[in-house]
Amino acid sequence: MSAESAGRGRFVAFEGGEASGKSTQAVLLAAELDAVLTREPGGTRLGATIRGLVLDPAHESLSDRAEALLFAADRAQHVHEVIAPALDAGRHVVSDRFAGSSFAYQAFGRRLPLAEVTALSEFAVDGWWPDLTILLVVPPELADARLADRDRMEGVGAEFHRRVADGFEALAAADPDRWARIEATGSVEQVAAEVRAVVQRRLGLGR
Repeated sequence: MSAESAGRGRFVAFEGGEASGKSTQAVLLAAELDAVLTREPGGTRLGATIRGLVLDPAHESLSDRAEALLFAADRAQHVHEVIAPALDAGRHVVSDRFAGSSFAYQAFGRRLPLAEVTALSEFAVDGWWPDLTILLVVPPELADARLADRDRMEGVGAEFHRRVADGFEALAAADPDRWARIEATGSVEQVAAEVRAVVQRRLGLGR
């Protein structure tokens, strides 16, 4: 089951640390491609409930493994309810976060075994991997300046987020055919132009 099969839409995921501009760029690209716009966690009704659990600062006692399982449950429902049906119907899909975030946050950030986190996502994804993952990178000081009220994941601490950033870099370097790294320090319009260029070059989509 792959979005590369004939007649199926293409699947683009945005990844990156907190306040890297993923949500803004996902909206712009989805409009450009007339794609289904979605997000993780929270792309379904069940996912919205899970999002409330994992991001609520009140749940500081949530264990790292429980957190990983909740994100995997959100992803499984997301694929089943939103992503797979849209791709099968020939629609393109743009998601604000996908499995790359689990690898970076739960494996690199939380230091859970990468093989185990990967196995969880493989089970949840059921073969529906992105055709292209766009990693948006901003310096830590810029991301920090953009953050106002912090949710549970944003408020973990600088060392955690450094490991997450290093994890994203490692993931992109290990799979350059499916990941594209973009420095997102420019204006919204400048970054959007770079995103469009990458999507057109890699997937042949857009103008």
